[in-house]
Amino acid sequence: MNFKPILLTAGALFSATFYAQKMNYPKAVKGNQTDTYFGTAVADPYRDLENDSEATKKWVDEEVAYSQNYLSKIPFRDQIKKQLTDIWNYEKIGAPFKEGNYTYYYKNNGLQAQSVLYRTENKTKTTEVFLDPNKFSDKGTTSLSSLSFNKKGNLAAYAISEGGSDWNKIIIIDAITKKQIDETMVDVKFSGISWLGDEGFYYSSYDKPKEGTVLSGMTDKHKVYYHKLGTKQSADQLIFGGEKTPRRYLGAGVSEDQRYLIISAANATNGNEIYIKDLKNGGDFIQINKGFDINANIVDTKGEDLYIFTDKDAPNMRLVKTSIKNPSPENWKDVIPETENVLGISSGGGYFFATYMVDAIDQVKQFDRSGKLIREITLPGKGNVGGFGGKEDEKEMYYSFSNYITPGTTYKFNADSGKSEVYQKPKVKFNPEDYVSEQVFYTSKDGTKVPMMINYKKGTKLNGKNPTILYSYGGFNISLQPSFSVVNAIWMENGGIYAVPNIRGGGEYGKKWHDAGTKMQKKNVFDDFIAAGEYLQSKGYTSKEYMALSGRSNGGLLVGATMTMRPDLAKVAFPGVGVLDMLRYNKFTAGAGWSYDYGTAEDNKEMFDYLKSYSPVHNVKAGTCYPSTMIITSDHDDRVVPAHSFKFGAELQEKQKCANPILLRIEKNAGHGAGRATDQVITENADLISFALFEMGIKKLNK
Repeated sequence: MNFKPILLTAGALFSATFYAQKMNYPKAVKGNQTDTYFGTAVADPYRDLENDSEATKKWVDEEVAYSQNYLSKIPFRDQIKKQLTDIWNYEKIGAPFKEGNYTYYYKNNGLQAQSVLYRTENKTKTTEVFLDPNKFSDKGTTSLSSLSFNKKGNLAAYAISEGGSDWNKIIIIDAITKKQIDETMVDVKFSGISWLGDEGFYYSSYDKPKEGTVLSGMTDKHKVYYHKLGTKQSADQLIFGGEKTPRRYLGAGVSEDQRYLIISAANATNGNEIYIKDLKNGGDFIQINKGFDINANIVDTKGEDLYIFTDKDAPNMRLVKTSIKNPSPENWKDVIPETENVLGISSGGGYFFATYMVDAIDQVKQFDRSGKLIREITLPGKGNVGGFGGKEDEKEMYYSFSNYITPGTTYKFNADSGKSEVYQKPKVKFNPEDYVSEQVFYTSKDGTKVPMMINYKKGTKLNGKNPTILYSYGGFNISLQPSFSVVNAIWMENGGIYAVPNIRGGGEYGKKWHDAGTKMQKKNVFDDFIAAGEYLQSKGYTSKEYMALSGRSNGGLLVGATMTMRPDLAKVAFPGVGVLDMLRYNKFTAGAGWSYDYGTAEDNKEMFDYLKSYSPVHNVKAGTCYPSTMIITSDHDDRVVPAHSFKFGAELQEKQKCANPILLRIEKNAGHGAGRATDQVITENADLISFALFEMGIKKLNK
């Protein structure tokens, strides 16, 4: 690196007088709202914070000012931000992809707010900017959220997100001239864009909530529309969903050969139906599977053959083949059968690429359409791969490889020869040879073995005094695999340890691992996280005074539940954009779709009692010393609405017994996380690292 590393030293703690100062938090409006569940009255004194009222806005502004005032007093905050800025400032180039006569790729010069999409004409080799999201808004807070070309590559439609909102706009352009050719479409949410020929495309949306309820109104009836170019959005044809076939989540896609329209329909984040329509031969939709007991996705088609990736009778997933003539599950035949390791599938060049996850580490095998093994692909090391996908006629494709101490490198791969070569290696100011990334297995409360990756600088002494971030997620079948982050690089460069346990609720070991962290087994997730912290402390990696808990979204729930269950486990806590009110999460926007993982308080008394027993908002107890806490949220988060964080923060500020601060870091003009401007991301992480070290008692940082 080109800067002098900061050496983290414990130093002397700030004086008791400093910590004992009265915090004098902003006062939220407190009411006497009470709800009754199965005969049990539950107080909700901060219900007003769910509303976008003037009182809430005033309180938010006061909390923002309060937190910034506290953070501004951290003496090394600017140093940390400079280090992050320096390491972030390197050229980032994405894998190229071909559309029509052009090859496209994303590039960020280093600190641009958003990456720019370039293209090169394949014959003349001239390169130009195709789309520059930095020009979408003054502050770089409008992002490009999706892009889709028609099969010829002469038409394109792209979706933009303003301020991080899940509500998008779609802009349609002539891809050759780059000029807009249709009206801007509005109020599109959780949608793909799938073209049919040159005349139009399919997309999905909900009815927009009433004015003032964007962060509270439920969105539970998805609709698939067809937009014909040159017509008004108001005239778009409803294809599926709405009142006739109500489903909470709908995705529509046209097969690569343009023959089939495929609909995936779901009411929760797990389990879906598949519907298919033969656009070539006509007829109505055919429902391939009924009910929501399985996950299934058509990943490829060839003539009348359909290739389906599914967990039916295969908790670790398998690839099957069936025919459009008899597509129901009893006719599915294995192409790539289930194994003991979780399977992921992609296709390209006429092949299938099977990515197997072995203790959260990837292995890749290449198969032909009959399921014959072509080769096992040699990867650069132990880590996480992405890519190995493309159009059927493309033999050259790309994949990326990274782990916690290896910056993501892009490789070019020839599907026929199996040859790989480096395509783009980032010039990050980081030397992997100076670091250790080790995997351990520890025992959770009920005896379950759980893997954890522990990452740190070589020479670190296991003396219990190393600042440590314990990060995890634990839900929705999402797997945490090794990946490089410049934020973690700065943390480790300065002597910190970054530990990631692969706790239950994730997908690292298939459906059984996921289900073991859902509904009435959700506390397994928190137990696994707590056991990871205890392991790190027992082995001398760190101790309570030097540990920070971190997680976002469902991981924010993980941190909120852990710190209320075990306030003595860590010194610092970062519940980020978290689901924190488990009795009312399903009342907001798309929250009802999370019920597979959580259950709802209305299900039955047993489920209500269980949710209430760990719901962070409802388990803050007066007279308890909670960790120094920075609750992270955004004012435009319409997925996990900020009311969760507001209510949790108000409860903690009211009931905190000791001088450990409770801050709400509320990002303006941002949403759940995607699409944020680079400076927003750098500033937030500088605050996170600085706050963690400061609260761990770091008095000053040695240059």
